[in-house]
Amino acid sequence: MIYDVIVIGGGPSGLMASIAAGEKGAKVLLVDKGTKLGRKLAISGGGRCNVTNRLPIDEIIKHIPGNGRFLYSAFSIFNNEDIIRFFENLGIALKEEDHGRMFPVSNKAQSVVDALIGELKRLNVHVRTNTPVRKVAYENNAVKEVQLETGEVIQAKAVILAVGGKSVPHTGSTGDGYAWAEAAGHTITELYPTEVPVTSSESFIRDKTLQGLSLRSVGLSVLNKKGKPVITHRMDMIFTHFGISGPAVLRCSQYVVKELKKQKTKTVQMMIDSFPDINEENLFQKVVALLKEEPKKAIKNVLKGFVPERYLLFLFQASHIEEQELAGQISHDRLREFVSLLKQFTFSVNGTLSLEKAFVTGGGVSVKEVHPKEMSSKFMSGLYFCGEILDIHGYTGGYNITSALVTGRLAGANAGEYAKSLAH
Repeated sequence: MIYDVIVIGGGPSGLMASIAAGEKGAKVLLVDKGTKLGRKLAISGGGRCNVTNRLPIDEIIKHIPGNGRFLYSAFSIFNNEDIIRFFENLGIALKEEDHGRMFPVSNKAQSVVDALIGELKRLNVHVRTNTPVRKVAYENNAVKEVQLETGEVIQAKAVILAVGGKSVPHTGSTGDGYAWAEAAGHTITELYPTEVPVTSSESFIRDKTLQGLSLRSVGLSVLNKKGKPVITHRMDMIFTHFGISGPAVLRCSQYVVKELKKQKTKTVQMMIDSFPDINEENLFQKVVALLKEEPKKAIKNVLKGFVPERYLLFLFQASHIEEQELAGQISHDRLREFVSLLKQFTFSVNGTLSLEKAFVTGGGVSVKEVHPKEMSSKFMSGLYFCGEILDIHGYTGGYNITSALVTGRLAGANAGEYAKSLAH
């Protein structure tokens, strides 16, 4: 049996690609090696499924630091507002939350997965799960067939690789597609973890002094060799038994990886600013004024609630201040040191958790080798790419899934048209 289009991978981009190809009237087969479709979708957004983000296109591109600009052409054809309409037409009402994140009103990721699967059925897309692919075969610079691990061979006019990257492997993203892309002449740029917790062997991490402590809305920076911030993200963070984690950390993580490489060192410096809205001198004057008001009280009690207590005591220790010392008896030098730590507590980190532990894969099929309006290979007729196999990666918050759905839409629609054109 010959299919017009075979889509390999049943994640967000593969589901969208199958639907788009089906809408073109193509005969489509979707194969996935897992037991069920949409596994990554079902766990995204904490099980609520953050389907896209409603920020303006320029803002969305800014939140996709890994080759987001490549998506400008694609967004001109199908964008985040189109994604919202697409889901609403499938009967999935969406609501907007903080920072433009869009969720199903039901708060259930499964309802999104079910709606997509229902659409596959309506369009007569054939689906085969538990079907691992061994290789994609090419002939005369065109796609020829897909060979399954069982030895079965299925012919296709077009193949869409939607197999994901190497992160979150329990959902099936184990990097299978890179070899199939290389066999077609494509370059795979170096893979690295992004959106991943950061590791540190500082004594306060090893001793678990701050383990489990959360800091809210701090400015977290990765510093270059000269001690200047390469990037700063202002969000929450948490200290863990191996280092640091939380939203600000995940966003900084890829810059840690890049700086370690650039500086050719074992560690890079990160910095926490607990009061990003006020400069150091003003903060110092504020602390001095507070202590002046209650000189007979212990400093710990005067500054209670300034930052979480464990962090406060930790910074006191670092600036040689006893927590029970009377407010009126602390020298300005030690206070300046304390305020300086509130504004720029600097510590070294030595890497991140592994790619398998990351939310998103950095690197992948080079976007220079893919047509930006079609997601088709520049080297092999009938080969298309979408989703995380491409060297495109964004922050968490609906940006990666937006990229997956948009590239999936274009790959599917164009593969469907290409296959139909061969019939005539």
